[in-house]
Amino acid sequence: MILGIDKLLELVKKKKLVENLSERELKNPEGTGFDIRIGEIYKLKENGFLGIDERKTPDVELLAKYGKDKEYILKPNEFVLIKTLEKVNVLENLTMFAFPRSTLYRCGVQFLCTKTDPGYFGELVFGLKNLSDKNFKIELGSRIANIVFLEIEGKTVPYRGQWKNGRVTTKEKEKQV
Repeated sequence: MILGIDKLLELVKKKKLVENLSERELKNPEGTGFDIRIGEIYKLKENGFLGIDERKTPDVELLAKYGKDKEYILKPNEFVLIKTLEKVNVLENLTMFAFPRSTLYRCGVQFLCTKTDPGYFGELVFGLKNLSDKNFKIELGSRIANIVFLEIEGKTVPYRGQWKNGRVTTKEKEKQV
């Protein structure tokens, strides 16, 4: 079951389900979720590795940060990672999905995401790729996606992975948990 805005706002107040929401989302949300905003933009600097037991994600370079930079130009065929201004605290009976704002695909930009498991906490990190042959201007702090929470029926196992707290990359090769 998808949680409605009334339930979400109650969980924001009582359980800090989402922290640092914009005034718009706290006072006048629409639909069945919250819009979340771009806080930081990173580029990949090297090769990555995904093995059976270990992984190494590329080092990254911070390209733009909300409060310091106003905008970033995503060039044709460019891929970046984005980190949100908001932090989530996914309760053990919920899961979360992110959906891109339609402006992205209308401009030829692909939004890459995954589900967020119960027990995850921290900022969210997504991928953006400009599939078009045109530049795409991004203002830091703009709404990029909508997050929707679903209640889980039955037992859950809280997220125990290493990506909590909005970590963007690994520091070195690490064992996967």
